[in-house]
This record gives sequence, C-alpha cells and structure tokens, in this order.
Amino acid sequence: MKPVIYGLSGPALTADERVLFREADPAGYILFARNCENREQLRALTDELRALSGRDRLPILIDQEGGRVVRMKPPVWPEFPAGPVFDRLYDIAPITAIEAARANAQAIALTLSEVGITVDALPLLDVVHADTTEAITIRALGSEPMRVAALGRAILEGLAAGGVVGIVKHMPGHGRALVDSHHLLPTVTASDEELEQDIAPFRALASAPMGMTSHIVFEAWDKARPATLSPTVIERIIRGRIGFDGLLMSDDIDMKALTGTAGEKATAIIAAGCDLVLDCWGRLEEMAEIATLLDDISDPSRARLDRAMASVGTPQGDLAELLDRRDRLLAIA
Repeated sequence: MKPVIYGLSGPALTADERVLFREADPAGYILFARNCENREQLRALTDELRALSGRDRLPILIDQEGGRVVRMKPPVWPEFPAGPVFDRLYDIAPITAIEAARANAQAIALTLSEVGITVDALPLLDVVHADTTEAITIRALGSEPMRVAALGRAILEGLAAGGVVGIVKHMPGHGRALVDSHHLLPTVTASDEELEQDIAPFRALASAPMGMTSHIVFEAWDKARPATLSPTVIERIIRGRIGFDGLLMSDDIDMKALTGTAGEKATAIIAAGCDLVLDCWGRLEEMAEIATLLDDISDPSRARLDRAMASVGTPQGDLAELLDRRDRLLAIA
C-alpha cells in the first residue's frame, strides 16, 4: 500500500485509473463535486473503489463542511450550514450551539454513509484572528480557542455517530495566515507564546483519529519550511506539544503554497513525518509519478490508519429528525 490518497477524474473510474489504482494500492481516495452526481452513481463508485482495494474499511474522503465547501450539493443532497453559524449561536446559547453542531454533523455523516463515504475533512479547528484570510473565516468555528474545541468535539462526535471519521484541520493552525494557501505560501511571524492560542483546540482534541497539516511557514518554529514539510513542526509541535498520535495527512499537494513536481512534494511530505500525502486532482501522470517515487506505507503509519478506520461504527439516527432538530436549535439565533 502506498501512503497516498488519490483523487478521481470523474463520476466513474476510467480504464487507466483502474489499472493504476490496482497496481499502486493507495491508502485511500478523495471525492469532489466532479465525482458526485446522484446517490446511485456515487454508491456504485465507492463500491468499486472498495472492491479494487479489497478493504471494507477503505478511507474514502470528502470535504463536506457546509456553506461554500460542499461536494455533494442540493437538490440531490441537503444543504448544510458552515462553522460561523454555530459560532454565532454560541454567543447566545453555548449548549444549544454544541447540540446543533453535533446534530448537523451526524446528519452530514448519514448522507455520506449512505453512499459509502467513510471520512469527512471536518472539523476546522483554526482559531480566527482579526486579519485571518477569508478562505478560513467563512468556514471557521470562531476566535476563542475553547469554543472552537467544544464545537469541534461535538462535530467529531456527530460524525462518528453517523458512521464517519472526522479530520481535525489545519494543524497546527491556519488562523494567522493572511493569504490563502491555495494560491500563495503564508508566513506567520507570531511568537511561540502567541501560537499557544492557535494550537490549543488541537491539543484539546489530540485524541482525534485523523488530522491534516497546513501549508504555512511558522517562523517561530521553522523559518525555512511550511508545516507540511517540516520535521520540526510535525515532531516537536504536532506530535510533541499538541500530543497528536492519530493519522496525519498533508493538505492537498496541488495547492500553490508548495512547489516542485507531485512526486517531489509527496516524497518530501512523507520524509517530514506525515503518514499520508493528499493528492486531489486525479491527474494520471502525477499519480503515477507519486506511486513510483513513494515507498510502501510504514508500519507505524499503517497502524494509525487501521486504528482510525476501526473507529467507524454503524450509522445511527434518522436524517429527517436530525435536520429538524438542528433547525429548531439554530432558530434560537
């Protein structure tokens, strides 16, 4: 098994993708809107991915956050709110906000489980600051670390109740980035002491099964390399100070914050200490290059992967009831 998560080009596998995926045996896959047309099509796609891998507990990821960041879209699937909705409700009624976030996440998970998706790239634990880039503020759970942690925990619990694994992101925090790492490499100049505020939610949820790194340079920790490529940040901050021992994957390697070929980036990410590389865009040549250059997944990374996927339980709850409960709770605001 190669320590990589691949994207797919369309709503069904191509013949070339089948050949590559069978030979490379990636750790998992990630889906986007281009892969999601309807329930029947999507379930057939995820079933085929499981059959190719020979693993029932295959990580099949999606970014189904709510708000602008959704891949399974209305009218086929329900609409879900983004993080700031729960942050605003928390101002009025904290316990109600936590319950609404949990119900919403469980509803999301039920829609994913129905079509064979096992992992959602949620929750964001990035702490918002006055000048945080809009790429984060429209999605985040707030500016107070323990509020972010409380809502994040509820989201993880809701996802798990719906039969899906959550991913805490973007470690060790994206909130101080002034630019969008999809387009540019952010550099954070905050001190080590100031950054304690940003890592606090991740520390509170250090037992999460999966985490995702950020493509950001933190000068207090490593002036030369973004977190995704920094052994110092991964070992000393994420594994050490935060105490995270779950499965750690990179953010998408196609983001412009990183440079080099897909294979060069992938090998550097694994060398830095990430367990998995996330390669989202389904470009056959790039996926083949990654498969050629990467060694098989390490034993510790495989153990983390197996442990994370073992946390997937039987989906529970009724979708309509959860959506109604969420909406009644949100109506308080």
